[in-house]
Amino acid sequence: MPRAVRFSSYGGPEVLEVVQVPRPSPGPGQVLVQVNVAPVNPGEIGIREGVFADLWPAAFPEGQGNDLAGQVVEVGQDVTGFAPGDEVIGYAPRRAQADYVVHDAATLARKPAVLCWEEAAPLSAVGVTAWAGVEAVRPQSGETVVVSAAAGGVGVLAAQLARLRGATVVGTVGPHNLDFARSLGITPVLHGPGLAERLRAAAPNGVDAFIDTFGAGNVQVAIDLGVPPQRINTIADGAAVRRYGVRSQAQEDAFSPGLVERLAALVAERRLSVPIHAVYPLERVRDAYVELARRHTRGKIVLSLVLSPEGHP
Repeated sequence: MPRAVRFSSYGGPEVLEVVQVPRPSPGPGQVLVQVNVAPVNPGEIGIREGVFADLWPAAFPEGQGNDLAGQVVEVGQDVTGFAPGDEVIGYAPRRAQADYVVHDAATLARKPAVLCWEEAAPLSAVGVTAWAGVEAVRPQSGETVVVSAAAGGVGVLAAQLARLRGATVVGTVGPHNLDFARSLGITPVLHGPGLAERLRAAAPNGVDAFIDTFGAGNVQVAIDLGVPPQRINTIADGAAVRRYGVRSQAQEDAFSPGLVERLAALVAERRLSVPIHAVYPLERVRDAYVELARRHTRGKIVLSLVLSPEGHP
């Protein structure tokens, strides 16, 4: 039977289970996608731990995962744009980590054949989030933009997208990612105490915009550097949004199938890189989230759902 990740109570990764579920069927306007790769994301940890229970309560047993890449295996009534065998990129909140996912055809994006599944799957979540953050601060050619956690899932894409607009990008990273950032054309600066001083040294003519993907006081650093609040975007510091009026554009503000396909084209053209930190089989979903929670990844951690002909991962 098909597999899916479920949890029946709030808690740590130990509450996650891979269970057998019936194969779903698409309704009118829907398609059935066989999932090959489903990433893991920090926000999913908060949902599973109950941090967002007041906003997004779980309906136990709850599914997990948002973004995915796979192929269409069945189409419902009135679907004309997709056919079985089409390779697609989807966004299915709390449902993506499963062998089969029913997905609205209208919100499904096409995957270029040259893209590997691991590169494609994160684009509907971190890819769109990175795009939204860059759009929010509108970097111009010749400006200097700082991106926090510039080696992380969102940060590494935001940094590259800002560079594609002609900006000079300074990225905060850990010591193990200094050379990695340089390889992408990002000027690396170590995060941690004394960050403002290091950023001033790296950008002697000032910082024009700041994209915060990590929190931990980065918005305060941007304010101290004199960056106007309207040119600061954070996806990780709601208190700073309320205090300073900085922006908080994210995935839900920018998502469209067309944008996902535009990002996929950039990756296919090798103008945008989607680093993959690790690939775990679905059965090791707990381990994937344990590693993600350490917050030291380079790019994305993803789950592989591809089965061998014998039915094993």
